[in-house]
Parts: sequence; C-alpha cells; structure tokens
Amino acid sequence: MRSGTVLGIVLIVLGALALAYQGITYTTHKKVLDVGPIHATADERKTIPLPPIIGGVALIVGLVLVLADGRHS
Repeated sequence: MRSGTVLGIVLIVLGALALAYQGITYTTHKKVLDVGPIHATADERKTIPLPPIIGGVALIVGLVLVLADGRHS
C-alpha cells in the first residue's frame, strides 16, 4: 500500500470522527478543599470544540488522496 493511500485513509477516519463527535471532551481533577486530613476534589469536564469544517476538509482531502493514488497505480 502506498503512503498516499495510507495517509488518505487516516484522514478519512479522522474526518469522520471529527464530524461525529464535534469535540474532544476530557476530565480534570481539581482540589476544592485541603485542610489537614480532609481532602475534597471535584471533577471538571472540559470540551475542546472541533468545527465541522475541519472534519469535512479532512474527509475530502483523504478521499482525494485515495482516489489520486489509486489512479497512479
């Protein structure tokens, strides 16, 4: 398999995931209270938004790479 095809497939998968999830969510642990032997923490969920245009562009570029690499075979 050529490198262009592999890169195209990776971009197609990443583009589809970006369109499906539209963001990356992660959790951080934050100390709320730390007094002597008493400790309290809170989980904070944060999201990094991914615009749909990024997923669409990755998907299209991936398709172009796969098709272009297939024609040169």
